[in-house]
Amino acid sequence: MSRRTLLYTEMVTSMAILHGDKQKLLGFDGTEHPLALQIGGDNPLDLAKCAQIAEDFGYEEVNLNVGCPSSRVQSGNFGACFMLQPENVAECIAAMITATKIPVTIKHRIGVDEVDSYEDLVKFVSIVSQTGCTRFSIHARKAWLQGLSPKENREVPPLRYEDVHRLKRDFPHLSIEINGGFTSLAQVQTQLQLVDAVMIGRAIYDNPYLLALADREIYGEATPPPSRHQIVAAMLPYIDSWMSKSCKLNSITRHMLQLFHGQPGSRIWKRLITEQSVLPGAGVAVVERALGEMQV
Repeated sequence: MSRRTLLYTEMVTSMAILHGDKQKLLGFDGTEHPLALQIGGDNPLDLAKCAQIAEDFGYEEVNLNVGCPSSRVQSGNFGACFMLQPENVAECIAAMITATKIPVTIKHRIGVDEVDSYEDLVKFVSIVSQTGCTRFSIHARKAWLQGLSPKENREVPPLRYEDVHRLKRDFPHLSIEINGGFTSLAQVQTQLQLVDAVMIGRAIYDNPYLLALADREIYGEATPPPSRHQIVAAMLPYIDSWMSKSCKLNSITRHMLQLFHGQPGSRIWKRLITEQSVLPGAGVAVVERALGEMQV
């Protein structure tokens, strides 16, 4: 859908990368470039090894996540709770930078629990940036480590965009990316007047076709965006390729459910894809049949 936007993986823990099935966890298709691997962990040596692995796999960037507030992540002393230890975060980032030639970046919140003043944010960025890290992706909400689910942590703490805008003014030499609550490319355009980049997460999942318009509207490319039908057609060989590696159809098609968001027939598309992708032997033909229904 977009050749220019940077795609982030889900967060993968350093222990999973070092001890798990690397090809299953980290493998990707060439059409997914540019691609950043997002890692969670708190051990500098382990994270350095993971950064090397990311480079070897062909990722353009490796990103340390210190913004995830889930209790599972907290039990491992990484994610948002690790943001409360800026010196240790900096040690991890420094080790990763030393270990790889690709950019090492960081994703974090504006604060955690009661450590959420603008001065706290400045302290964190100041310490981490001394490592040579120059790009900070910031979710403009603080994280509550207790009492809120990960979903609630994406919705309940108020958005404080001005803190991120102010950070860019105070650190003009850093690349500041803002995240949180953006649902349209018009909002992205507005933010790009104040920061260097915008990350869209949940809204892309709910309406992925937004990405098809990004190359033209954000990057100024003249090439017309692909239609939704063209996108599905382009996905068919991709699906075939992954299914030949024992990937299940619904692990791919569940990300395609909202492709026809807001279009006539979208309910038919979602119903057919949901019901038939889990059937024994389900393959590309399921998607072709669903697309055929959309063309009637």
